[in-house]
Amino acid sequence: MVHAFSRPRPAPGPQVVAPDADDARPRRRPLGLRDPRIRTALVTGASSGIGAAVARRLGDEEGWRLVLTGRDPVRLRQVADDTSATAFAADLTLPGADRQLTDFATATAGPVDLLVAGAGVGWAGEFLDMPPHTIDEVFDINVLATLRLVRLLLPGMVAAGSGRVVLIGSLAGSVAVRDEAVYSAAKAAIGAFADSLRYELRGTGVGVTHVVPGVVDTPFFERRGAPYQRSRPRPVPAERVAEAVRSAVARGRDEVYVPSWLRLPCRVRGTAPGLYRRLAARFG
Repeated sequence: MVHAFSRPRPAPGPQVVAPDADDARPRRRPLGLRDPRIRTALVTGASSGIGAAVARRLGDEEGWRLVLTGRDPVRLRQVADDTSATAFAADLTLPGADRQLTDFATATAGPVDLLVAGAGVGWAGEFLDMPPHTIDEVFDINVLATLRLVRLLLPGMVAAGSGRVVLIGSLAGSVAVRDEAVYSAAKAAIGAFADSLRYELRGTGVGVTHVVPGVVDTPFFERRGAPYQRSRPRPVPAERVAEAVRSAVARGRDEVYVPSWLRLPCRVRGTAPGLYRRLAARFG
């Protein structure tokens, strides 16, 4: 059962809904009988796209107790049913939602061992045409909500001496993309945060993985208001990104590109920025 969380928001957006922790029904082993071999994973943005694919990929593996969150309660419930997960539908940009989610996850599944921050939203078009409230929304969802949630979950991981934070970035944040200035800036912030946080956590047993996908075949483009029209790079299935996340967690990798050849344009931009900018201006 879900209940309305009716705190007003300053800009248009979906209504927040969140189940009370007392009403939630964990679908796996009760905490009093917690198997130390079973770890808890919290996946954001799990109602669709990459987040949903990650949830399903982890759900296929033994050893994971899943808590999923997203803004669409109907789709989130479907993903939770498919993966035997516990669901908490919420808009994490609202004040207090991150704390509610953290308390809910701990109460129903125990300390979080893995956070996969997959929530994201985009907007396409020239920056001068972008509505001011949309600028706020892109940064609130892609950056601020993620940072606040990491801040709440990280102390428990550090105290346990283990855990991993997986941040879903974008090629747009590594090389910048025309007509996606704010989205590129937001994803660049996520990449910088991943690197800086990794330095701070060295020696704690907690890892940080930055996943950098290119174009992914998800409802992302439909929701941003403009279809994907470039010939390259070609969209990859969300399941491919999910497998990259699973592999990175298993191997403890710091950074993963999906597909892997996307490292090349990033390296060209880093070593020859002038050349890269000329090529990007010509070919888009």
